[in-house]
Amino acid sequence: MSEPTTDRAAMAADLERARADLHRLLAVAADDDWNKPTSGTRWTNEQLLFHMVFAYMLVRRLLFLVRIFGRLPDRVSRAYARMLDAVTPPFHVINYYGSCAAALFYNRRRMGKKMDREIDKLQRSLARANDTSMRRGMHYPPGWDPYFREYMTLADVYRYPGQHYDHHRRQLTLARM
Repeated sequence: MSEPTTDRAAMAADLERARADLHRLLAVAADDDWNKPTSGTRWTNEQLLFHMVFAYMLVRRLLFLVRIFGRLPDRVSRAYARMLDAVTPPFHVINYYGSCAAALFYNRRRMGKKMDREIDKLQRSLARANDTSMRRGMHYPPGWDPYFREYMTLADVYRYPGQHYDHHRRQLTLARM
């Protein structure tokens, strides 16, 4: 029975790790780093950093969905995931251009505070989650993200933004990382 608690502690630590790392990256980036292209994406460093923060914003919505779909018959979330999977190509377009546009507002001066607010909310949510809720899950469209699996529990969703963050962090081209 102690494993979920230990796992939640690791999840909480991972949220804090990403927060601290983002603030460090924002602090060390040189003025000419922001508009440089990244490695393996079409985004600039600033756009990709926002996209990394966006995953934490998105997770709060995904947690809400898991809490609902996790209580419904499995076939309901399976149908929902199939519907989302069918719109994967437009999702990727919206994901790309949405991050480009949103980075204009949540730019290098605002994204650190946004990350702080999102992490704080996720930490409170994680602290309230019980073992039963952490095991509930739902089906996801795996084509939407390399870290989405066909079925994810609430615990998996809490782990997701750190995986997404680390993946994209390797694509940044900041001079001093």
